[in-house]
Amino acid sequence: MRVLISRLMALCIHLFARIFFRFEVSWVAQQPKEAFKNVRVFAFLNHTSLWEPLFLGACPLHFLWDAARRTTVPGADKTMNRPLVGRFYKYFTPRTVSISRKRDNTWDGFLDGIASDSLVAIAPEGRMKRSNGLDAKGNPMSVRGGIADILCFLKQGKMLIAYSGGLHHVNSPGERKLRLFKTLHMRFEILDIETYLHSFGEHSNLHLRKIIAQDLEERLRQNQPDSN
Repeated sequence: MRVLISRLMALCIHLFARIFFRFEVSWVAQQPKEAFKNVRVFAFLNHTSLWEPLFLGACPLHFLWDAARRTTVPGADKTMNRPLVGRFYKYFTPRTVSISRKRDNTWDGFLDGIASDSLVAIAPEGRMKRSNGLDAKGNPMSVRGGIADILCFLKQGKMLIAYSGGLHHVNSPGERKLRLFKTLHMRFEILDIETYLHSFGEHSNLHLRKIIAQDLEERLRQNQPDSN
């Protein structure tokens, strides 16, 4: 039943997004054949708004239908504890696991809960960028090392990176107003997880977390689409 609810919600959001917004979608390289099949990690970079489910309008319906069944999400406890937003994400992604913002037992529990068929969806920056380009505490945005833990845990499969042009022109953190009929920009990239990990050579887990975070930050700088 929860999977059916998740699929219906994804379909409704997809249709709403396609009706009320325009999409400009591109690829870092030529779009691979069957790019959206057998994805194990969906990494969303440039986290700017809680309205980012609108970007489902940039994804094909067959991908959303499959993802509703097997997506696992690490949800920040601050977000999951909100009465409305937290409930929405619990129904939208039934396998959402509440975690703290620290690398503690909640993170270990999330990793242990990844199944053999799971699609892990994550915003690797771990917090939202405000209109001034900084996070809520006034610190520069950066990618955190948790994405490296997930890749090392999975070892194989495809990682689909979704580079967002941002949603501040639609809704900024703290705003109640939603501006319709804007253009949403998304750029995709597919990476083979095993090849990606091997490209960094042998490193300690701590160092690998750091260099993968730095690599994804650089990829975001190079590949982020224009939001105008």
